[in-house]
Amino acid sequence: MPPDNDTLAATDAPLLPIHRQPGFLSFLLSRLAAVFAMQIQAIVVAWQVYDITRDAMSLAYVGLAQFLPMVILLLPAGDVVDRFPRKRILQLSWAVQGICSALLLLLAQANHGSVIEFYAVLALFGCARAFTGPTLQSMLPNIVPRTQLAQAIALNSSIMKVAVISGPLLGGVLYAMGGGSLAYAVCLGCFIVALALLVLVPVRYVEKAKVLESTAWKRFSAGIRYIRYQPIILGAISLDLFAVLLGGVVALLPIYAQEVLHVGPEGLGALRSAIAVGALLMGLYLGVRGIKRRAGHVMFAAVAVFGLANLVFAFSTLFWVSMIAMLVAGAADMISVYVRTTVIQLATPDEMRGRVNAVNMLFIGSSNELGEFRAGSMAAGFGVVPAAVIGGVGTLAVVGLWMRLFPTLCRVDRFDDAR
Repeated sequence: MPPDNDTLAATDAPLLPIHRQPGFLSFLLSRLAAVFAMQIQAIVVAWQVYDITRDAMSLAYVGLAQFLPMVILLLPAGDVVDRFPRKRILQLSWAVQGICSALLLLLAQANHGSVIEFYAVLALFGCARAFTGPTLQSMLPNIVPRTQLAQAIALNSSIMKVAVISGPLLGGVLYAMGGGSLAYAVCLGCFIVALALLVLVPVRYVEKAKVLESTAWKRFSAGIRYIRYQPIILGAISLDLFAVLLGGVVALLPIYAQEVLHVGPEGLGALRSAIAVGALLMGLYLGVRGIKRRAGHVMFAAVAVFGLANLVFAFSTLFWVSMIAMLVAGAADMISVYVRTTVIQLATPDEMRGRVNAVNMLFIGSSNELGEFRAGSMAAGFGVVPAAVIGGVGTLAVVGLWMRLFPTLCRVDRFDDAR
């Protein structure tokens, strides 16, 4: 991967505190602005499409229009991320997403009552997102020193939770104030801010690129082959895949709020927020203190706590107990994300990061989508409480099994051991 013009030799940079590393705060703020735009747009476009059609299936197509192009393009995107300057790819990706916000703004102003054009714009948005994810994951190790990568990942993850928590709320307020036009205009402004801040980010820690495979297929599949023969990476990615696939209860929250806890839409919002707040608080703590030893054991313990918290939620009929369970689940999930992401980044050579992160994002996206399907279908077949209980027990079983299948991952002590 050829470096940008602003690439500097890693050895020339003094080891400064993470917040003073050149470009790190600009990178965080630029990503925060882009995530705000995506969160606002997601809530507004879903509301507007449903407002036009009054058909629940139209919401399914909103998700599908974005998800399918992203899944199809993720592996080729990972190859592109490893072959070309990552900062340029991110700029182009955010620029396309900004264009999509501008197109949605025009559609909102046209107000012609058709949603086909919305789906077409969302498909283009999904194509751009396929390049955004692997690029963002691969860029952070190029911005901060290796010794500060874990701290940077924790701060980055926790700051993004701010947008995840407040973005949908802001989107609803903007839609109420000025309809889709105002909301999409704000999204476009956020992408412009993100692009402007990204200009200030120097790419300073880039390893010399090696000769890539000769054919496109070999390049695309190189990430899968690399993960297959690296037990630390394979174990970390697959642990998250099956833990979320089996243990997630987010899809069941509306049923629990209405039929078990009897708290209404306000309670549902509080339960969703509790997960994000727990993750935010834990991310801030990890950004300051971090994990120094026994990283592998800590990750497995965190996933186990995630499963136990979901079990408590499954059996709870008290709202405050359910809130605490969701708060703990969010915090435990943040620990798992923090350790897993750091281990994967440190165990992957720079010239492979785009393709490995593309596979990782493919697994994450699939686990979220399939996890919601698993929860919903089991709730329909067995009832909501048994579905949640089976998921929590399944997560604990996965933890025990993975500790036996991937002892190398379990034995990771300091993060540098991942190499």
